[in-house]
Amino acid sequence: MSIEPAVEPGPARTAFSGRSRAGRRFAVSLSAVLMTTAFTFLGLLAITFFIGRVVPIDPVLAVVGDRAPQAVYERVREEMGLDRPLFVQFFSYVGDVLSGNFGMSVTTQRPVLDDLMQVFPATLEMATLGIIIGVALGVPMGVIAASRQGSLTDQAIRVVGLLGYSMPAFWLGLVGLLVFYARLQWVAGPGRIDIFYDGLIPTATGLMLVDSLVAGDLDVFWNAVSHIVLPASILGFFSLAYIARMTRSFMLNQLGQEYVTTARVKGVSERAVIWRHAFRPIRVPLITVVGLSYAGLLEGSVMIETVFSWPGIGNYLTAALFNADMNAVLGATLVIGAVFIVINKVSDALYRVLDPRAQ
Repeated sequence: MSIEPAVEPGPARTAFSGRSRAGRRFAVSLSAVLMTTAFTFLGLLAITFFIGRVVPIDPVLAVVGDRAPQAVYERVREEMGLDRPLFVQFFSYVGDVLSGNFGMSVTTQRPVLDDLMQVFPATLEMATLGIIIGVALGVPMGVIAASRQGSLTDQAIRVVGLLGYSMPAFWLGLVGLLVFYARLQWVAGPGRIDIFYDGLIPTATGLMLVDSLVAGDLDVFWNAVSHIVLPASILGFFSLAYIARMTRSFMLNQLGQEYVTTARVKGVSERAVIWRHAFRPIRVPLITVVGLSYAGLLEGSVMIETVFSWPGIGNYLTAALFNADMNAVLGATLVIGAVFIVINKVSDALYRVLDPRAQ
């Protein structure tokens, strides 16, 4: 009886096996992300549906008015499906949302989805510019404050952060308009663009700065910049306060570690110690900070949009609440919740890119 010698796996088979395992891990990870996203969105739908039922606002009265005959009230209530059992209403609501049907807005008499597609880019543009300002200034300020702990510079940066936490948004917006628009005339007034330029460029993305550059109309671009710079700077100031504070806290923790002391003993320059050694480990937690700040600007800019008459989702949501327009309220709430979900998932993906241990 002969015994066949064991065949060692070759390099090609080993490489194929490694790729296969990596592919399976990726598929499992992707499936988990999709499942958690689906369940999170389903929970969001359930919460918004529950809000729409417990808020003391009758959506039928918002449509027919409080002087409508009872027969008209009952007919509209039946057309809106509010006479059906609650669980049937919920599944119908989920089906409508997944098909893009958010209902009609009582205020604008248009589909809510069309309204949201018109107003959300304005909020997205202002919040994006605000978070860029917040990150560009807040991160260096936090690093400098930590590297000079206890100094006058550190105290000044901490005072700036405290002001960002304590100042009301509407008050700062009004003061900004009074100083920079009414007195100094450095910026344009409320609104997204002057009436003279309205409608001069085609709407491709809904982002005024992008569309004006794509159209090659620099007059519209600079007019849009003069309108957005003040509200975006105020939003950037609020995000700057939070980002600078958290960056300082993370950096102080890293600067107290032994590896930083070792680097200094070895003669590494202070600049390299701070940015190459201490700053790198805090990039991962900073992703969460920036992501939460960005999401907060997207959903929390109601006061700024009201003060500056900015035609964004915050202004739209406020008007819908005052007019008891529940379809618009729930649609805007869903969009804001979906933004949070997307930003969290993007943050998780960046975690895995910057920190392989999170795989």
